[in-house]
Amino acid sequence: MKGHDRMKRFLRALNRYTVFFLLVAFVITSCLSLFVTVLSKSLGITLTEENVALAAKITFWNVLLISAIFALIDTLRRKLTVDRSVKHIVEATKRMIEGDFDVRISRLHHVFSDDRFNEIIDCVNLMAKELSGVETLRNDFVSNVSHEMKTPLAAMQNYSILLQEETLSDEKRMEYAKAITDAAGRLSDMMTNILRLNRLDNQTVYPRTQRYELSEALCESVLLYENVWEDKGITLETDLEEGIFVTDDRELLSCVWNNLLSNAFKFTEAGGSVWITLKREGEYAVVTVADTGCGMSPEVGAHIFEKFYQGDTSHATEGNGLGLALVRRVVDIIGGEISVMSREGEGSCFTVRLKRDCDRNETLA
Repeated sequence: MKGHDRMKRFLRALNRYTVFFLLVAFVITSCLSLFVTVLSKSLGITLTEENVALAAKITFWNVLLISAIFALIDTLRRKLTVDRSVKHIVEATKRMIEGDFDVRISRLHHVFSDDRFNEIIDCVNLMAKELSGVETLRNDFVSNVSHEMKTPLAAMQNYSILLQEETLSDEKRMEYAKAITDAAGRLSDMMTNILRLNRLDNQTVYPRTQRYELSEALCESVLLYENVWEDKGITLETDLEEGIFVTDDRELLSCVWNNLLSNAFKFTEAGGSVWITLKREGEYAVVTVADTGCGMSPEVGAHIFEKFYQGDTSHATEGNGLGLALVRRVVDIIGGEISVMSREGEGSCFTVRLKRDCDRNETLA
């Protein structure tokens, strides 16, 4: 391998020398021919064959020497302006290949450096930064998935062992069987959300738009949780303005409403209140879901749309931290906006703004 590399370097050096030789030979021969012709005519000198042959030999050796000097100068120039810079970049990229995404390449400031290499260095540094972020997200994703899968699997395993006891009463057997079913459901929901997020992130899901009245879709989502708010004694107040149409993917948006409503009912204590409103604001339809639940601190609120993030670090409440990440992704794809206002101990209010489908004759307020 080393012998092959040495041969390649030799051939490249020979190629550069040949180029310089041909260039110098052409320039010197042309200049000397013109010079000698003009000089002989001006002074009336007759050139003999011996004189021309001697001059040709001297010129040939001069061409060889000048070509060698030019090739040497070009080699030094390449080492200073190209090879050193390329080596600087290659060493850093090799470390990235080995998995070190914290490496950063310092910009070149020496007098022989080419600013175009600094452009490449800036791009490589940006790439390393992005790869570092992706690697961190990947590690967090694996860690979080492992943790979230471990909890329901451990519950299923423990209750399965308890079910094997011969003296177990029918009541306990049904209780443990239900616990296993609930854990399996949590695991299934988590896998479903992961697959949804993966398809959305990879743009393999394309919105299938249709024009529909938004208040009807919200009512459908609200009715899915009728048993939840009745069992907890939660007061539900709705103020849904009719006649507001949107042209979006109804199924994707149902994921948004279902997740927001599920969180509102889940984090609101028994006897609390949940409000759902739909208003038009100019060319936008504005949906708010508010509750009197536990609320969030500013630190928690800053991360709630991240995958697997849960403000309840004890995991006392059910969930896997994927719902709001899914909500944010869907809203982004549809081209809407989502924001949250919350105070710890007082509740939260999520606001979704969607571009509404205005009638042609309608005047925007």
